[in-house]
Amino acid sequence: MRLFTPLKLREIEFRNRIGVSPMCQYSAKEGHPGTWHLVHLGSRAVGGAALVMTEATAVQEVGRISPADTGMYLDAHVESWRPIVEFMKQQGAVPGMQLAHAGRKASTGLPWLGGGPLSQERGGWTPVSSTGVPFDVGHPIPRRLTREEINQVVIDFQLAARRALAAGFQFVEIHAAHGYLLHQFYSPLCNDRRDEYGGSFENRIRLVLRVAQVVRETWPQNFPLLVRISATDWKEGGWDLEQSIELCRRLKALGVDLVDVSSGGILPGIAIPAAPGFQVGFAEAIRKQSGVATAAVGLITEPAQAESIIANGQADMVFLAREMLRDPYWPRRAAAALQDKIKAPLQYERAW
Repeated sequence: MRLFTPLKLREIEFRNRIGVSPMCQYSAKEGHPGTWHLVHLGSRAVGGAALVMTEATAVQEVGRISPADTGMYLDAHVESWRPIVEFMKQQGAVPGMQLAHAGRKASTGLPWLGGGPLSQERGGWTPVSSTGVPFDVGHPIPRRLTREEINQVVIDFQLAARRALAAGFQFVEIHAAHGYLLHQFYSPLCNDRRDEYGGSFENRIRLVLRVAQVVRETWPQNFPLLVRISATDWKEGGWDLEQSIELCRRLKALGVDLVDVSSGGILPGIAIPAAPGFQVGFAEAIRKQSGVATAAVGLITEPAQAESIIANGQADMVFLAREMLRDPYWPRRAAAALQDKIKAPLQYERAW
């Protein structure tokens, strides 16, 4: 079965082609993960996934999606992450951190408390963006970043990568999708700037390329670097697959090893034709036309479906999110369904 063959990126070998996508838990305190994150991430490492990634972890305090998001914007965060990382490694998973900045989609409430934008009276803050236009009706007006502040964003991605390395992570993923800050710069639906960061394709991709370059320079050459993008905005006049392919060529040239291919998120109310595997074609096209390894995501739930994606060369890995929330042991169940096997922890061997 191809789904259970190893994959090597630089000097890191993943035991199979299954990864756990970042999933916000809204359970951190002042950016620090806690025992919930240890159990959440650790159980999925025990479950047999080759790659386990943290939720979107903010590189600036103002870049958190909610006040309860994890962060890597303080040196003190490193110690909070270390035991979680060590446990994942002990279970045979490769631990990674997704570095993120929410931009104008920051300062929102917890989903189980209704979500939506937080007022400053309720603990919210003024978000920042490529634009001064809010994400949606009722959302705060973001402050347009100055050139100096953009430079600081780049520096803070770099500093967060250094902290991730100090915590023991073996890869990082730059979050440049789902309508968050880097996507806000490269999408023409959100970027209305008239300086060197707006207008043309070259200008709009400038920030994500700068971030990728400084993180690659900071990250060890023997460890892989991933980037998540939205391959399309699903709206005429927006970001599309053709632009994504060209961006991925540039990212590969900078030393990005794998692109995590998702879509959407830049504007509210856009109809997305979600169906099983609806984004796999984007991962396949980018893989074939840019030459970079890709991960397919989005409504991948069945073992045979995941096996087909890898066996047919549509992607190099499959990343699962909600299905992993429903079943942390999905990789073990998939192995059984495909008549393969993942070695169980010693403590669990008698069950197999």
